[in-house]
Order: sequence, then C-alpha cells, then structure tokens
Amino acid sequence: MGEVSCKICNHISGFVFSGTVLNKYRVKYYACRNCGFVQTEQPYWLEEAYAIPINATDTGLVRRNLLAARSAAALIFFLFDRKKKFLDYAGGYGLFTRLMRNYGFDFYTHDLYTENLLAKGFEYHPGDEIELVTAFESFEHFENPLPEIERILAISRNVFFSTQLIPEPAPPVGQWWYYATEHGQHISFYTPRALRIIADKYGLQVYSLKGYHLLTAHRPGRWLFALLAGAGRYGLDRLIQPFMKSRVMDDMEILKARNIIFPTLIPEKNLEE
Repeated sequence: MGEVSCKICNHISGFVFSGTVLNKYRVKYYACRNCGFVQTEQPYWLEEAYAIPINATDTGLVRRNLLAARSAAALIFFLFDRKKKFLDYAGGYGLFTRLMRNYGFDFYTHDLYTENLLAKGFEYHPGDEIELVTAFESFEHFENPLPEIERILAISRNVFFSTQLIPEPAPPVGQWWYYATEHGQHISFYTPRALRIIADKYGLQVYSLKGYHLLTAHRPGRWLFALLAGAGRYGLDRLIQPFMKSRVMDDMEILKARNIIFPTLIPEKNLEE
C-alpha cells in the first residue's frame, strides 16, 4: 500500500488502514512513524465534499460554538489584551463572531467558503492588527496543514483552536467518530507530538485541554490554560461580564450607519398584480 511523507514532520508515514468516504470512495490512511500524525491519501473528493460547506450531520454546531465562546471569553479576558481586535478564522456563518461581540470583544470573521450570515459588516480585512485568532474545527480540514497554519500565524502568533487529537495507535475507520467519513471533510488528524512539533517549528508554546489547544508565544502555564479553557465552560465567563460591555446595540447602530442591507427572504409582490 506504500508510504508517503508526513505533512507535519516530513518523516515516513506508513499505510495503516482504508475507509469508505462519502459512502463510495475507498480511501487510504497513513500514520507518521515519528509524530503519529494521520493523513489521508491525496483527497481527490474534496470538491464534492464541500459542495455544501456546512455539512448536514454537524448537529453539534450551535452547542459547540456556545461552549467555545465561553472558554474563549475567559481565556482572552485573563491572558490577552481584551481591548484589541480578534479574528475567527474559517468562521462559517459568523455565529462565533456574533457571540464574542455580544460579550464585548472586538471580533471579526473570515471564511473563504461559507457565507457570513450572522456577523455581517464585521468581516476581517487583511492588514488589521489581530491579538489572537480562533480556529474551531478547522485544523482537521487542512489539506496541507503547515502552509495553512503559517497563513494564520502571519495574522497573529496567538491561536486558540479546537480539534480532537487522534488516539495512538490510530483506531481504524469505524472505531473513531472524528474521521467523519460520511461527509469527507476531515483529512488531517493530530497527536500531542504533532502539535509540539508544529509549536517548536514556529518558536511557540502549545497547551492542550481535551479538544482545545493554544499556540502562543506567551507562557501562561498548563494549569492556568486548563483552568481558563475548562472553567469557561462552567460559568467563569459570567464573572467577566460585569467588566465587559456588549456590542449588540452599538453594532446595530454601526450597521445602520453603514446602510448594511440584508437580503430579503421573501420576494416582494409585484404591485401591479
């Protein structure tokens, strides 16, 4: 079945198993013998997989964004300059950006493939100074992880992201839900060692708590990262709200002043009918 070069450390990745993607393509998976990173063969099916960018089986999308917003709010408030700008990379419909602006953080969104529906008017403009980038459920989609990560780090060297780390040895398809072969968009799977190699390559620290990870030049310590990323999900975000001012009303006024027009959902009737 052959070998390929690891997309993270360039060591040998050996064939480990195959799985059926999109219910029809038999796809090979390779695991790196050095860092454990697992990648698919060249993903020739991606155009089909992204015909609808947000797949119908992602029933956890809203809950995941709510939980991520709580953790991000706590992390940003205590570890970063909360008065600066922030970017949600691959931000999808803009839900996370809207939630973070509701907290009071100056968040913007960017996504090449999905229409921003919920944070219109707050799209990222290249060149903006960004304190921290969030990238939730994105890293597993990267066909070429390092160039994609470099693009993110060119925006900010602080990246708070989520992806599930693959167990070692890598379980076969059918024994780990995160392969998500039904929609075919997950093609890169990381281990703790793979994340450390990425961090070392760019002179950064990496901290992880379950599915949450932080790449940063700061050194908050693992216990503090775990406290903030974890406790944010259990109410710590409520403690910071008295110190923040929601942008809900201000954003409405900004959009009105810019004359941001939202598409009409129901066509107007012809008055001559």
